[in-house]
Amino acid sequence: MPTNFTVVPVEAQGGERDSAERDAWRQEEEEDNRDRSCGDGVSRESSPFINSAEMDRGNMYEGKNMALFEEEMDSNPMVSSLLNKLANYTNVTQGVVEHEADEDSKRKEVKVPRMGTFIGVYLPCLQNILGVILFLRLTWIVGTAGVLESFIIVFMCCACTMLTAISMSAIATNGVVPAGGSYYMISRSLGPEFGGAVGLCFYLGTTFAGAMYILGTIEILLTYISPSAAIFKAEEVGEETQAMLNNMRVYGTCIIILMAIVVFVGVKYVNKLALVFLACVILSIIAIYAGVIKTAIDPPDFPICLLGNRTLSKRSFDVCAKFTERNNETKTTNLWLLFCNSSLPTAMCDDYFSLNNVTEIQGIPGILSGVLIDNLWSTYSEKGSIVEKKSQPSISGSEDIKIGGRPYVFTDIMTYFTVLVGIYFPSVTGIMAGSNRSGDLKDAQKSIPTGTILAISTTSFIYLSCIVLFGACIEGVVLRDKFGEAVDGNLVVGTLAWPSPWVIVIGSFFSTCGAGLQSLTGAPRLLQAIARDGIVPFIQVFGHGKANGEPTWALLLTAAICEIGILIASLDNVAPILSMFFLMCYMFVNLACAVQTLLRTPNWRPRFKYYHWTLSFLGMSLCLALMFICSWYYALIAMLIAGCIYKYIEYRGAEKEWGDGIRGLSLNAARYALLRVEDGPPHTKNWRPQLLVLLNLDCEQLVKHPRLLSFTSQLKAGKGLTIVGSVLQGTYLDRCVETQKAEENVKALMGVEKTKGFCQIVVSPSFRDGISHLIQSAGLGGMKHNTVLMAWPQSWKQTENHFSWKNFVDTVRETTAAQQALLVAKNIDLFPTNQERFTEGNIDIWWIVHDGGMLMLLPFLLRQHKVWRKCKMRIFTVAQMDDNSIQMKKDLQMFLYHLRLNAEVEVVEMFENDISAFTYEKTLMMEQRSQMLKQMQLSKNEREREAQLIHDRNTASRSAPAVKASVAAAMPEKVQMTWTKEKLVAEKHKNKDTNVSGFKDIFSMKPNQSNVRRMHTAVKLNGVVLNKSQHAQLVLLNMPGPPKNRKGDENYMEFLEVLTEGLDRVLLVRGSGREVITIYS
Repeated sequence: MPTNFTVVPVEAQGGERDSAERDAWRQEEEEDNRDRSCGDGVSRESSPFINSAEMDRGNMYEGKNMALFEEEMDSNPMVSSLLNKLANYTNVTQGVVEHEADEDSKRKEVKVPRMGTFIGVYLPCLQNILGVILFLRLTWIVGTAGVLESFIIVFMCCACTMLTAISMSAIATNGVVPAGGSYYMISRSLGPEFGGAVGLCFYLGTTFAGAMYILGTIEILLTYISPSAAIFKAEEVGEETQAMLNNMRVYGTCIIILMAIVVFVGVKYVNKLALVFLACVILSIIAIYAGVIKTAIDPPDFPICLLGNRTLSKRSFDVCAKFTERNNETKTTNLWLLFCNSSLPTAMCDDYFSLNNVTEIQGIPGILSGVLIDNLWSTYSEKGSIVEKKSQPSISGSEDIKIGGRPYVFTDIMTYFTVLVGIYFPSVTGIMAGSNRSGDLKDAQKSIPTGTILAISTTSFIYLSCIVLFGACIEGVVLRDKFGEAVDGNLVVGTLAWPSPWVIVIGSFFSTCGAGLQSLTGAPRLLQAIARDGIVPFIQVFGHGKANGEPTWALLLTAAICEIGILIASLDNVAPILSMFFLMCYMFVNLACAVQTLLRTPNWRPRFKYYHWTLSFLGMSLCLALMFICSWYYALIAMLIAGCIYKYIEYRGAEKEWGDGIRGLSLNAARYALLRVEDGPPHTKNWRPQLLVLLNLDCEQLVKHPRLLSFTSQLKAGKGLTIVGSVLQGTYLDRCVETQKAEENVKALMGVEKTKGFCQIVVSPSFRDGISHLIQSAGLGGMKHNTVLMAWPQSWKQTENHFSWKNFVDTVRETTAAQQALLVAKNIDLFPTNQERFTEGNIDIWWIVHDGGMLMLLPFLLRQHKVWRKCKMRIFTVAQMDDNSIQMKKDLQMFLYHLRLNAEVEVVEMFENDISAFTYEKTLMMEQRSQMLKQMQLSKNEREREAQLIHDRNTASRSAPAVKASVAAAMPEKVQMTWTKEKLVAEKHKNKDTNVSGFKDIFSMKPNQSNVRRMHTAVKLNGVVLNKSQHAQLVLLNMPGPPKNRKGDENYMEFLEVLTEGLDRVLLVRGSGREVITIYS
């Protein structure tokens, strides 16, 4: 078939118009050139000012080589620009901006971080790990647990920190770690919930560590430096411990206020003094090793006084003997007075004192003495028991007087293995000090692993060697003497040191002071980093501070929490608390590394290669085990705190997308579960409505019927799958902005209505095709919807909305073809919101035909929600002429009994009777209306065709007659498109006659008998339903299917309208053709 077309030449008078068009085109091109030259204001091709100064200032893209990519340069920069930005990237740590530094001024010179591995990581880790426990408690732990068990305790703790350091090194070398250290690593690896929970736990641990260091400082001050400075004195025997705790509280409160002021005023001085404090620690450790060497040559003279095998405290007497010779005269000593009622030799004395001798042994026998054998095994004891030397002979006597008033050395707490683990563990914390300074390092990815692991190796060697050396040099009773009462009130480890015990005392005093200041400096900044992330709403106020960046509010909170630890007042009770928080932090560092390694995410590319997920898992397990070994109830409390923070962030915190491992883990788990779910229908016992909710949007992309989402949340209660879908008409390129806006609006409404699910907006050339795409493709794998929920089209009778009912009926057909159930909510705006409560009423089910049990299941699910909980279920079924209604009722009651459903049952009898005139008239009106709509639609089409014909005639009249003739001669088969006046008038009369005859036929037509029968059923059934259920809170009805003949679609809508007329809330239910409820278990 030849193609026919007409060529129309340009007329002479059109030349001016063409010239104007060319001018307009040229002007538009110039404007386009100006738009394209954004940045220099000149055209790329023709500008003579390419080398001008203005061009040089604004020119972003050199030359014309990249012109092809010019329009994308704003979002996709050139590689050279990107590399330049990366090269100039400096990672500034969170700290104070000094007062003299002007933040707004542009600094010409950027200070490049120059700290290496030794200064930046190794020494800070060393300073934070070595501290108060080494000087004040390690000798006591060795004496109580023995060398072997102490070795196990230290080895477990050091292994835990070493495994954590390996995991931390892998995370720290997987990209840049800004300020925030461990918090940043955990939060970016495990997500904001875990990050916030563990970050706050780490903050609490650091804060309580500050309290522990302050308590250690006061203990050194009041016990070893200046005991006379105590405010509270023991008035009676046995009150020494309580007086000491009160002194701790008073002095601790004063010192914490003083330290907070120092940190507030001049934090830079604290950082400068850090090396001084570290020097004190190192000198003290060197003094210990020097003292050990000296004991092999010349052991120091620290005699211990024993009564039988019991250790005596030398604070109350000076001579270790019962009698002394003075001027050739035997006299009793001060020790005698402590056990006897007078100074006379004939005085009545304590039985044990009378039966046993007073002996004196060396407290530091030396490394070559063989005392290591005696100290190998543990000597655990009850609280208040006497420190005894087991190998010493002793005769027990009947002691009538309480031994509490005697000058013995008593144990202040009950000791066992797990208590010692909790007290010791804080001495190995501090491994995060290097990662916290990552911004100051020259090469953080090299320095952090090397410096941290080297520092842990060094400190582990120091601790393990000190255990062996203490056990080999010091007598067991001296080791178990926590406060050095048997050695004249000296620090036990100080008695071993060379050249003087004061080296250790002064060194430990300053080191604990420094550690406390460091904790009060670091903890507020950690809290500030968490607060500024905005993941925990109630602590956001602590993200603010002074103008120079100092976290003032965070410092106040830190001091207040630290005061809680001070009020506890016992170092042995505070240590397990901070052990819990640090162990939890280390556990999640290991978990983060293990998760990232197992997920094999593309971004997981650490430079540190000596890690494995098994090591991380072992470290995590060891941390968890140590938590419960230290104190099971503290462990549970710490987990409860972290769990509460986690849930709070999950529900109230800001949503952050950090590409964390937990999200990756969730995706992997979802993928695994989807692959495991069979891509077929689930078993009847597992069937629940997985909803696809079809929403209508208005011109502003707002949801027309929000109550549909309320009903969804009431029906689903957060269980199963919910997909909320809608269709925008058009093309995606044109309506992508509206699509995003619509998705935001729908998701916002889903949040308000508490509808848990997914949102899917589809753009399609026609509304009908969009609905079809959603029904076919929504969901993924086995997680696909099986039920479609939509609102009844209320305005389907309006002439301007004649497509709505067609789309509705086609949707019904498509759900049936897809074997999906369909729920249609009529009068959806009358349905209750989630805040309403029905205190009484019924949910009526009209069970006309069996649809797989959907009608039974839906009310049961609705009554799980608090809106419908107090409504009762009533089930109605219809009996025909031949049915036994009594037997039907019994059978239905038995069926409900087996289904475990509680509902009232009623059988409604509908007898055959004549079709009423009302039904006949209703059917006739329906068909007349339908025919009239068709005629109106036809006449509208004719009007459009007529307008097109007139337009074609006007267009054809402009062409020259000569051109018409030549073209007609050249193409004889061309259809004549020119209309004459006579033809046009004839066509008009023809259409008019056709329309008039059509309208005459409408008023003379007779209704179809099939339609009359259907209308009869709808009218009768509606009358029965109204009679029984007019005041029900909700009516569920079987939804009849659409006719197979598409010509009766509009009649189908009328039948449904009549069927539900007069009812407030109706849910039309159409089953999927499969059983959804079963009587079997």
